[in-house]
Amino acid sequence: MNSNQTTHQNSAQAVISATAYSPRRPARSHLRSVRGIQIHVNEWGPMYAPLIVMVHGWMDVGASFQFVVDALQREYRVIAPDWRGFGKSQWPVQQGVPGARSYWFADYLADLDALLDHYSPDAPVNLVGHSMGGNVAMMYAGVRPGRVASVVNLEGFGMLDSGADRAPKRYATWLDAIKNPSELRLHPSLESVAQRLQKTNPRLPANKALFLAQHWSQADDDGYRILGDPAHKIPNPIGYRLAEAQACWACITAPVLHVEAAQTEAGLWLSKAGEPVDFEAFRKRFEVVPDWRCEIVDDAGHMVHHDQPEVLARLIESHFFG
Repeated sequence: MNSNQTTHQNSAQAVISATAYSPRRPARSHLRSVRGIQIHVNEWGPMYAPLIVMVHGWMDVGASFQFVVDALQREYRVIAPDWRGFGKSQWPVQQGVPGARSYWFADYLADLDALLDHYSPDAPVNLVGHSMGGNVAMMYAGVRPGRVASVVNLEGFGMLDSGADRAPKRYATWLDAIKNPSELRLHPSLESVAQRLQKTNPRLPANKALFLAQHWSQADDDGYRILGDPAHKIPNPIGYRLAEAQACWACITAPVLHVEAAQTEAGLWLSKAGEPVDFEAFRKRFEVVPDWRCEIVDDAGHMVHHDQPEVLARLIESHFFG
């Protein structure tokens, strides 16, 4: 038995014997109609407190920020939606229509724009985004600079630039995927979901894994179903165009704090799309942002908001409120 198998077995036993994390600041939960679908929103703190909007990454949920919210020193009104097709938010098209569902990056910008019109119609917001949510936050801050007061970008690197020569293969891959859509695995128990989360992130304690599993899945007659539309796994036929992203970033007027985890796995994921990533060189893409700085968080992986919520909470408060 290798060390990874031993670690996974130990984590599984810990989950079985654990009780779920108990939030210091429990979230309020409600649905809001956004562009024709119901978006689920987690909300913490008093209505009168300074507003922070937090947006999650791919295959995650808004409740993922619970540990950071609990670690904040002051009281804030924190809004964290589930993106369309994730968590308790509605899927754009009903289940049972194979190949008909689709998700486009621009829809996330439009959903965020509509949510901010409701929660902060007259004032720019402090915006935190993780991974995909960080990419959305950065793009939105450049497209709507007057709506954003400050940004904390958690591990939102963007992707490798996609050359035109890759277009034929991308479109062919997309056509194949919509003909044979994948499904997400059913789990036999909540503990199994928690173990899956720990397998992805070995730093995640058992009690926090169980807490997240309650928000990341839902019981049905066959087991526990992951709360995400499998259509999110369909690859995008349109490649990532770095020059377009940078043109938007160059229009950001808000100060941006870029946060990386010292042990991030993002380089491995990005390297699958092309050559291995040199992060020192990779960060140069952000030089177009007028007011940008970087912090590295030790003893943390890509899910830095789970691994070091106290450190992250201090960075967020310092960047937003001094």
